[in-house]
Amino acid sequence: MKNICVFCGGDICKNIVTVVKERKGKVFIIENVPAGVCTQCGEREYDADVVSKLEIIMTKRKAIKMEKLVPVADFTEV
Repeated sequence: MKNICVFCGGDICKNIVTVVKERKGKVFIIENVPAGVCTQCGEREYDADVVSKLEIIMTKRKAIKMEKLVPVADFTEV
């Protein structure tokens, strides 16, 4: 059975993605995350297990390999 995107009706395919999340002023870049990605609009779906692991990474800082400085710009100032 095919998974269908709830937003556009496109096909959802398994893929490995990079997730960028922000929590309490900190930005987390999490690589090699399994996701279902719509081939039409790019919308992502995550299994409950994946969401749970992302939460652990962001709250308990498990699996953090390195920290990098990231430049931040304010769009309204351009």
